[in-house]
Amino acid sequence: MSLPQFRTAAARLQFRALRQRTQLRAQSTSTNTNKTAESAPTKTPTASAAASPSLPPIWQRLGPLTTAANAYSRSQRKRPYTTQIAGALVIYLFADLSAQRIGGREHDPKRTARMLLIGLAAAVPYFHWFRFLSNNFNYASKTLSIATKVALNQLCFTPTFSTYFFGAQALLSGESLEATVQRIRDTVPTSWLNSFKVWPATVAFSMAFLPFEFRSIFSGVVAVGWQTYLSYLNRQAELLEEARTLARGTADAEKVVVAAVQDRQEQQATSAAAA
Repeated sequence: MSLPQFRTAAARLQFRALRQRTQLRAQSTSTNTNKTAESAPTKTPTASAAASPSLPPIWQRLGPLTTAANAYSRSQRKRPYTTQIAGALVIYLFADLSAQRIGGREHDPKRTARMLLIGLAAAVPYFHWFRFLSNNFNYASKTLSIATKVALNQLCFTPTFSTYFFGAQALLSGESLEATVQRIRDTVPTSWLNSFKVWPATVAFSMAFLPFEFRSIFSGVVAVGWQTYLSYLNRQAELLEEARTLARGTADAEKVVVAAVQDRQEQQATSAAAA
């Protein structure tokens, strides 16, 4: 081999060795980089990257109203019967005062006392009924559950309560049993039909959106207006009964007059025959 050829071969060998060392260094650097990336700790997302918490329900964002509602809720959990009775007295008092103002007459304390007594007796059964609805008929379909509860309340509770309310009003005001039955006939069908305008929507909303402890106070607010209507309807029934009594009295008086006239005529006829 000549000297130029030897130098060329040696240069090729050096070039190959240099290229191999370069490749080995590149592979080593890549391996170290992968190991460093694998061993590096995973960074946790910062608080700003975390999802923002959802807003509380609307009844928890009403300021003073929320404070009052929470106080009522705590009282109902600790003393449910006392809370229901106190709430019923307030509802029935405002309802009767409103109804009497609508009637345009002077305030009748006896009528208010009857209203409060009726509300006091109904407070605890009312509470148990709505707790029964809340704890039962809870199906997989929320819509079916609410529809069932609304239907049961409208078909069972509403006519039963109306019968109790108007019957108690009549008995406490001194009406006879016959007059009490007539009062129920005059008022319950009308009140039950009108209740479809108020209570199905009220019960559906409370069952769908409100926790149990807030349902009573929500229904109580609606009940102020409803009891005002019932008290007004009861007063109209009282006036109707008074008109019937007056009519019966007038008819009885006419019968007495007719009988007296007939007796007088018979006496005159008898006297004429004897003469």
